Amino acid sequence: MPMITRQTTLVTLIAAIALSGGVALPVSAQDQKAAAPAQAEPARLPAIVVTRVVARPLVDSVVASGTIRPVQEIFVQPLVDGLSIKVLHADVGDRVKAGDVVAELNSDSLLLQKSQLQANKAKAEAGLAQYRAQVIEAQANADDAVRQRDRAVTLSRNGTVSTSQVEQLTASADAALARLNAARQAVSVGEADIKVVDAQIDDIDLKLERTEVKAPVDGIISVRDAKVGAIASGAGTPLFTMIRNGEIELVADVPESDIRRIKAGMPARVTIAGGRDPLPGKVRLVAPVVDASTRLGSVHIVVDASTGAKAGMYASAQIIIEETTALSLPQSAVTTERGGTIARQVENHVIKQVAVETGIQDKGYVQILSGLAEGDMVVAKAGAFVRDGDRISPVSDEPAAASN
Repeated sequence: MPMITRQTTLVTLIAAIALSGGVALPVSAQDQKAAAPAQAEPARLPAIVVTRVVARPLVDSVVASGTIRPVQEIFVQPLVDGLSIKVLHADVGDRVKAGDVVAELNSDSLLLQKSQLQANKAKAEAGLAQYRAQVIEAQANADDAVRQRDRAVTLSRNGTVSTSQVEQLTASADAALARLNAARQAVSVGEADIKVVDAQIDDIDLKLERTEVKAPVDGIISVRDAKVGAIASGAGTPLFTMIRNGEIELVADVPESDIRRIKAGMPARVTIAGGRDPLPGKVRLVAPVVDASTRLGSVHIVVDASTGAKAGMYASAQIIIEETTALSLPQSAVTTERGGTIARQVENHVIKQVAVETGIQDKGYVQILSGLAEGDMVVAKAGAFVRDGDRISPVSDEPAAASN
């Protein structure tokens, strides 16, 4: 039977089935084979997994690692040299406030010096009293000598007193005045001596006050090198090292290509080595220089010490540059070539190669800035062997994504 006749017969049979209410009529094997090519024609298109352009949250970030360090270390040094350490009131890990006594120095030698100075002061005060008495005596002698000189000068005009007597009384008056001046100077010297002793006593009092070594700021004791009985020295090893206000930070090394994008105040997520949950942080400062040999720059990220982070720990940080919700595709759906970045759009089962502009890359997805619209269908794997103009049978990747 000719092919046209067989196909006509098959159509007739199908129509007959429809008219008979769905009752199947006998069909010859030869007619079934003739109908098979027409039914299988759409299945010959290659099945290709496709995905759609959708909006999703994206995070633009820079990942860096480094060591956690104190933001500022404070050295606690004794302000008095040569005294032994008597008592220690603080240990490593203690939180202290500014002005708290962390150590006491032995003050016996200073108390002895103060007693000696107080005795010297009493001696100087007694000498000053004698000088003042001498001033009173010299003042009286000088006044008497001046009166006698003035009387002799008056009498010499009448010839009652000779010139030699006048000269003698004048010399006596000058000598008395000189002794008065010397006595007054002695009083000034005595007063100066007492001021010197007072200053020395004040210095000893200051040293006695400084035998109590106090914390200069609020903070946490991180190192204690002081030992009871050791001689304290301001030029030696600090008695204590403090972390000011307990503040710590991650000093992370960032490549020069990324450090330009980081600014102070940006949020960060810090993960300590061996830890699971990221800790909140904030960029405190970005180093103004980059190491010429390693091409790395330092970024200081403040970490809350109450979260359990400790100075000296190794940690990594995700520095958040920008958070946005934007159109995106899986990174596997785009290809970067010499001519630019492309995606393979699917329209009416036909492949169409389109140029796209990409932005943020985050967790396997890439932001689509231009070239595609929301809902557009593209080939999920850019490496698939399809070309511009090829016809395909698209298979959505949504069920696979939902199963994950």
